[in-house]
Amino acid sequence: MLSSRLANWKQALLIIKPDTVLRWHRDLFRLVWRHRSRVKSIRGRPRLGSDQVALIRRIAAENISWGTERIRGELLKLGFPSAKSTIQHYLKHRRAVKPGNQTWHTFLRNHASEIWACDFLQTYDLCFRVIFIFPIIELSSRRVVHIGVTRHPTELWVTQQLREATPFGEGPQFLIRDNDKKYGGQFDRAAAGAGIKVIRTPIASPKANAICERFMGSLRRECLDFVVIINDHHLLKIVAEYVHYFNQARPHQGIGQAVPLPKPSDTSIIPGNKVVGISVLNGLHHDYHRRAA
Repeated sequence: MLSSRLANWKQALLIIKPDTVLRWHRDLFRLVWRHRSRVKSIRGRPRLGSDQVALIRRIAAENISWGTERIRGELLKLGFPSAKSTIQHYLKHRRAVKPGNQTWHTFLRNHASEIWACDFLQTYDLCFRVIFIFPIIELSSRRVVHIGVTRHPTELWVTQQLREATPFGEGPQFLIRDNDKKYGGQFDRAAAGAGIKVIRTPIASPKANAICERFMGSLRRECLDFVVIINDHHLLKIVAEYVHYFNQARPHQGIGQAVPLPKPSDTSIIPGNKVVGISVLNGLHHDYHRRAA
């Protein structure tokens, strides 16, 4: 009577059904591939320690205008060689810095040790009055030889800046400048008197003076964009501090992440030595060094 009322009474006696076996197999299949798809440890290149990762993030947080290559150069100076992709991995919110193009490549490479370059950078003070910055930079080392600040860049003033940059006849063989009328004939005669041949950049060639333009771009992006200039004396003080940092502490991509005028220091890497940051421009940048614990 019961069997006539329950058509599927035999299935109730089965402990394991075929559907159960298939479901177990599907679940096991998922577990196997989940295990195989796990991120395995990187072979070949060792992982960075937690201290190095914290240092990368600390440098990035304390220097908001620095790119990946700039941070990599600071790490190389401290004895932490790291790949650009590794730094980008820990700073995913930052974009990679693309290298700039450069003209006059062969000429500058062959004569960079004997070439200086100069140009004018225009900025404004608190009351929106114009102030001019006049840098002279050595191409081979990226060293800023001289810096001047004025509101009235006359021919006499510019000529005097050249004389101050070349005391006792010390100077390069070539000096690159543009065709600005601020220079005048006295500037060229003063250069000739110091044994310097003036090279004027071609018309409509904005990258002919690329290295000096690059410095002025760094000066604007890393310094002037974060400061409200009160007057010309305030600007000269700010620019002089940045130039000192630029020459003696800032690594440069164009010279293999080296420093133009490196300070003598102990470059030995000793475990336990503390990395300290010296504030530059009231914390706008930092110069990192090793110090014994």
